[in-house]
Amino acid sequence: MCGEEKYRLVITVKGIRGKCPVFKVGDRIVVESPKIVVDKTDNICIHAFGCMLSMIVPLSRGISFKQLGLTTEEGDKGYIQCLDPGKPYTDGGTVLFEIKRERI
Repeated sequence: MCGEEKYRLVITVKGIRGKCPVFKVGDRIVVESPKIVVDKTDNICIHAFGCMLSMIVPLSRGISFKQLGLTTEEGDKGYIQCLDPGKPYTDGGTVLFEIKRERI
């Protein structure tokens, strides 16, 4: 039943449009809510993490990626991007993250 199981979230950088001063493609953030697994996490950006924060608890409790609007099909992965629009508005870039869920 949804909400009773716990999941680890593995958030991986899939692509970067522009220039990101924090991440490179393949970097990971591992979350076992309510904690970030620091020894399995490559880096954290407060701007990108802020965008993910509202999704982390529902996803770690089993709410559907599709139901949250993070994918078009049911499954255990979805996508989110950071809020930095990149050029010409900022000197940064937009990072696309894939979030995969693993039962713990």
